[in-house]
Amino acid sequence: LAELNGYVRVLSYTGPLIEDFLRGFQVVVLTNTPLESQLQVGEICHSHGIKLVVADTRGLFGQLFCDFGKDMILRDSNGEQPLSAMVSMITKDSPGVVTCLDEAQHGFESGDFVSFREVQGMSELNDIHPIEIKVLGPYTFSICDTSSFSDYIGGGIVSQVKVSKKISFKSLLASLAEPDFVVTDYAKYSRPAHLHVGFQALHQFCSQHSRPPRPHNKKDATEVVTLAQAVNAQALPAVKQGSLDEDLIRKLAYVAAGDLAPINAFIGGLAAQEVMKACSGKFTPITQWLYFDALECLPEEKADFMEDQYLPHQNRYDGQVAVFGSDLQEKLAKQKYFLVGAGAIGCELLKNFAMIGLGCGEGGEITVTDMDTIKKSNLNRQFLFRPWDVSKFKSDTAATAVHQINPHIRVMSHQNRVGPETECIYDDDFFQNLDGVANALDNVDARLYMDSRCVYYRKPLLESGTLGTKGSVQVVIPFLTESYSSSQDPPEKSIPICTLKNFPNAIEHTLQWARDEFESLFKQPAENVNQYLTNPKFMEQTLRLAGTQPLELLENVQRHLVLQRPETWADCVTWAYHQWHTQYSHNIQQLLHNFPPDQLTSSGALFWSGPKRCPHPLTFDVSNALHLDYVMAAANLFAQTYGLIGSRDRAAVVTLLQSMQVLEFTPKSAVKIHISAQELQSTSASVDDSRLEELKATLPRPDKLAAFKMYPIGFEKDDDSNFHMDFIMAASNLRAENYDIPPADVHKSKLIAGKIIPAIATTTAAIVGLACLELYKVVQGHRKLQSYKNSFINLALPFFSFSEPLAPPHHQYYNQEWTLWDRFDVQGIQPNGKEMTLKQFLAYFKTEHKLEITMLSQGVSMLYSFFMPATKLKERLDQPMTELVSYVSKRKLSRHVRTLVLEMCCNDESGEDIEVPYVRYITR
Repeated sequence: LAELNGYVRVLSYTGPLIEDFLRGFQVVVLTNTPLESQLQVGEICHSHGIKLVVADTRGLFGQLFCDFGKDMILRDSNGEQPLSAMVSMITKDSPGVVTCLDEAQHGFESGDFVSFREVQGMSELNDIHPIEIKVLGPYTFSICDTSSFSDYIGGGIVSQVKVSKKISFKSLLASLAEPDFVVTDYAKYSRPAHLHVGFQALHQFCSQHSRPPRPHNKKDATEVVTLAQAVNAQALPAVKQGSLDEDLIRKLAYVAAGDLAPINAFIGGLAAQEVMKACSGKFTPITQWLYFDALECLPEEKADFMEDQYLPHQNRYDGQVAVFGSDLQEKLAKQKYFLVGAGAIGCELLKNFAMIGLGCGEGGEITVTDMDTIKKSNLNRQFLFRPWDVSKFKSDTAATAVHQINPHIRVMSHQNRVGPETECIYDDDFFQNLDGVANALDNVDARLYMDSRCVYYRKPLLESGTLGTKGSVQVVIPFLTESYSSSQDPPEKSIPICTLKNFPNAIEHTLQWARDEFESLFKQPAENVNQYLTNPKFMEQTLRLAGTQPLELLENVQRHLVLQRPETWADCVTWAYHQWHTQYSHNIQQLLHNFPPDQLTSSGALFWSGPKRCPHPLTFDVSNALHLDYVMAAANLFAQTYGLIGSRDRAAVVTLLQSMQVLEFTPKSAVKIHISAQELQSTSASVDDSRLEELKATLPRPDKLAAFKMYPIGFEKDDDSNFHMDFIMAASNLRAENYDIPPADVHKSKLIAGKIIPAIATTTAAIVGLACLELYKVVQGHRKLQSYKNSFINLALPFFSFSEPLAPPHHQYYNQEWTLWDRFDVQGIQPNGKEMTLKQFLAYFKTEHKLEITMLSQGVSMLYSFFMPATKLKERLDQPMTELVSYVSKRKLSRHVRTLVLEMCCNDESGEDIEVPYVRYITR
């Protein structure tokens, strides 16, 4: 533990848990502790205001209890960023009704507290304490009595305010008698009450026998049921169960001696998050009992359990054998799995694989691939890595580390990206030898690709993902469930380009603008110049671009290769000084020249109103730290792109700046500024051919600059010394000042501009625990849809949702039903040894399936269509299929390709369009 984080002091203690010792802690966590000891510690903690978490796992069951005292202060119930909205109207009424702009729904909930700023007219709202609201609709809500306030004129921003509240917890003793439950699975709504009784009975059995019930032992299970009935009989009337679920209690007794890594990971992740809540007051705690079971992991068909199957073998898997028996352990050892990704989820999966013995025997193997290297910022959650592993490949390091957990695990590590370019590695032989795939990816494109490969090769897929305290698991089973790509999340919201360029109203807009600035100043120009100097076809390719792109690209090359090319550090400072004036003074003055502050729209409303904030130009001040930050960062980055040495001497830069002249602005009358995306799209700029010819003639010839090259800079948020985030922060906050938008600190700037995906170890542990419970089912070969569980959790609320996976959508042609898992398998090589031609392929489907193919394609290549010219059709009909694909796609098939995926549009015998599966055309 100490090795995981050198900043955390870790001590061990083996003495008794007496009061004097416990009083030295703010939070106490008990794991798998006898109930008698729990109650003793619980009373001490409750009486001294010490927060208590109790976590217990018994085979396929888990229990969690929290007591955070009589007066726990909750500062933030959900951890979400406070919402804000722009106001369009506020009524003078009791209560007043606020209407927000219809650009987006406000997202507030009744009971939220809000504050106002920038309200014109009804300015009283700007100065009062947070107000509780009642939501009336997606764009409206009511507030306090505004009937005595001034008339509303316009403007205003309403923001959600996090208000602290007090929560009172019962002691363990009191809560044991009168429990409150957090339901984890609403399909098992009544189970927590029965398990509450069952766990008490289990503690009594263990106390009486000094051991847990023997695995799958009917005598011991019957005794636990009897004890449970007695506990239930003595319960208070409000919690007593009229009819105790004896079958559930019996199963609890059967597996109570078991110890499963996935259950420990899930309950442990939850318990660790509760500790964080207890320490910080952030996120809503569990109040107060949580019970969980995964009985679906047991065999689907009821069978007489042979007790000797579950006896211990005195090895590391005894806890697992006690639940599932030795047969499953042997199956797990022989599994071949492909793990894609070795980040946070990948590390947790590998740990669980090692603990449960996946791929740890003869014939078993885990292949893990990740092209990424370890960064320092990974160490807070990717626990297989240590500080001395920074810069090493994740896959190699994770494979080495997991061998220390279980020396028998067989792991093959790769550094390949999954995609079409690596199908020569992850080919037919590779996938056909797999038993399943587990994704540990951080982007949708790779997930969709791996999903398509699993559907094609008909392999089970475990899909997991996290986002801060949120996480999900989807299990994909061939022929049983839909696939990952069967349903998609809504597209990510994008910021309109006109908002970014001219009308920002939130710090997110200025940060995105600053990121775009970084790319357009320090990366794209250098890449363009290097292309011009090294690619002989650069000019030819550029002139083929659409619209004004050729002119813009060549002007960019001229600007950075000739006009603005620096020779010294002082030239870089001068460039940065000019750039500052262009962006924060001159462009703003030009915008106000085109649209003065008092401009009216055609309807008579103020142009600068609603989401359009009227900007003001800035005046450069060398003594302003933010102004100097911009120049320092911009000048150093500009110098880097030309291979010049920069400087961190702020005093020297101040001296240089003081010698520079103030840059005056002259408005331009011909500048067109677009105010909407529609206007931008409808405007087609004319190309100045004479200017294009001038650029072609005046650009220096590449052979005259053979020794020159520029150095593009890729944005890297995690290096605080490289000026990248310095530039982003300064550029964004200066633009925010232009538009009177509150600035962002370095943490928020890095989060938004770096597009950091929040990730914490607790969620990862819980989610991977749930994924590995599904793995048990996959390895056993469960075939009932209701046996599997897709899950979504949010530890902040806390919220848990488990559901059966959806079955794949069914389609039909004639009397033949099919799903995404079905296809036509066509052998390309005929009995005579010759390959099928296009003509024979069309005839095969006409004869064998009564389908008339109207269009046939492979990837983006159209091989055949009913409207194809007769000469082209005649040319193609007698070509063998693989030759036809190579001919149309203009690429030779790779040697590893044994099959082709062909898509068809077909008509049935009556000439109607009909939907059919794809074709797997087997070439050899």
